Amino acid sequence: MASHPDDWTFSAFSIGRDQIPYVALAALAGGNVRVGLEDNLYLDRGVLASNEDLVSRAVQLLRSMNVDIMGPGPCATRCAAGEAWLGPQPSSVVA
Repeated sequence: MASHPDDWTFSAFSIGRDQIPYVALAALAGGNVRVGLEDNLYLDRGVLASNEDLVSRAVQLLRSMNVDIMGPGPCATRCAAGEAWLGPQPSSVVA
């Protein structure tokens, strides 16, 4: 990601069982992340997930990496204003 302009913000996601590992990789690369049932139906092998389960797991992982978490209110405000969020690195996630 060293070749992208400094004022760009990117998000990353993955489908299936790689979803949570990609959360960590995106954070390490300085990007934002998203998780949800549209990309992954399972929390663990054979265990169906809810969106809340997937977000909770992503938040737990990112907090263990000392990544700042952006909640839905501030995120919605920023998106509505059309602002790029270049806040604390390495990443943020909507929780």
